[in-house]
Amino acid sequence: MSNRRVRILLISTYELGHQPFGIASPVSWLIESGIEVSCLDLSRQPLNADFTQVDFVGFYLPMHTATRLAVPVINRVKELNPDARICCFGLYAPLNASYLKSLGVHQILGPEFEKDLVALVTGEQLSEWSLQKRETIPRLEFKVPDRRALPGLSEYARLQKQGESCVVGYTESSRGCKHHCAHCPIVPIYNGQFRIVPTDVVIADIHAQVREGAQHITFGDPDFFNGTKHAIEIVESLEREFDDLTYDVTIKVEHLLRHRELLSLLKRTGCLFVTTAVESFDDYVLQQLRKGHTKADIKQMLQECDTVGLSVSPTFVPFTPWTSISGYCRFLADIDRLGIAESVAPIQLVLRLLLPESSPLLTNSSIAEVIDPFDPEKLVYPWKHSDSQVEDFSHTIGAVVSENLDLSRSEVFEKVWSTAYAVSGCIEPNRINILPKRSEVPYLNEPWYC
Repeated sequence: MSNRRVRILLISTYELGHQPFGIASPVSWLIESGIEVSCLDLSRQPLNADFTQVDFVGFYLPMHTATRLAVPVINRVKELNPDARICCFGLYAPLNASYLKSLGVHQILGPEFEKDLVALVTGEQLSEWSLQKRETIPRLEFKVPDRRALPGLSEYARLQKQGESCVVGYTESSRGCKHHCAHCPIVPIYNGQFRIVPTDVVIADIHAQVREGAQHITFGDPDFFNGTKHAIEIVESLEREFDDLTYDVTIKVEHLLRHRELLSLLKRTGCLFVTTAVESFDDYVLQQLRKGHTKADIKQMLQECDTVGLSVSPTFVPFTPWTSISGYCRFLADIDRLGIAESVAPIQLVLRLLLPESSPLLTNSSIAEVIDPFDPEKLVYPWKHSDSQVEDFSHTIGAVVSENLDLSRSEVFEKVWSTAYAVSGCIEPNRINILPKRSEVPYLNEPWYC
């Protein structure tokens, strides 16, 4: 690359309403290397960049929605500035490498992309992983993210609790995951590996966000208990360093049970809620998804968390090739029986199994019977349930949720309940809760989806 000044633009299209860590982190690396960089978060800012004035455009693709939203912007960059080099990085970049390259993307970076991004800009050698796709994920010396070029934290999703709205920051204390859940996009990339961000880097990042007004921190780790020693060190540091700062984490059901002795520590150090991928109450479906827990485990996990006063925010994939209409009604009955309707975001009642490129589920014989060829525009293998009535039913439930998002969670749940039982003809069960219903459950005010 020549010695002329390289004008760099990093773009994020969507990251669950959070200020994008995957932009702030490489910005720190680039600035330390003496490189000027501009940032654009299209979830919060208009698409008004002058692409004719940039030499290098990097797109951060951490998830499916972000990738789809990036496609028209990539096309626009190519149209306005065909000489600009385009790079895609983040979890979904290598998953969709073939399609992205067909759009004219010049470089796809693998996981732990920061060092390689600097190398691309400066003309240095890329890592062995990016060049040859080796199985061992690189280990980086993480740097404190630089968020100054991004919109302020007040522009992003907020925490709702007890009638108040709080500014939320976001950080990551680890990447990757030890586990091999069959529907998870992390698995084809990390293959059971995970990487820890040093505690001092995490705490420094949180300090910077607190100075900018953060009152609550979301930890974006795929599983905060992948490394319990590290997790303990992080939360004990939070307790020492900050007054009244709260946080939330994501932890697998099996880890919440295996490390139940740590639940009280989470509660004591300011954890308001734990997001956990329950996915289903059907043991057969859980087995197909290789979740590592059962319906009985879910009930036990909820009881353990309830004992210490720790709220749980469960996620679900209610519509799969194994779903039946009566099974969906039982799914609603389990939510009601466990007293967690107020803890379930309405979008979780309608999510459909996503089958991206390289999904481990593609080798499942049940999946092979219902999928169509890969759709490069939707970036998935489309599938239709073998029972057309289940397909119609899923659309009916989806319409109920989408038309009532201005209502409370429990009100949406009641509408879904009445519609499901009316359409299905199933007999409504007695509504007696095993666990007490929770009121005023804290939650982030941007719906969760992939």
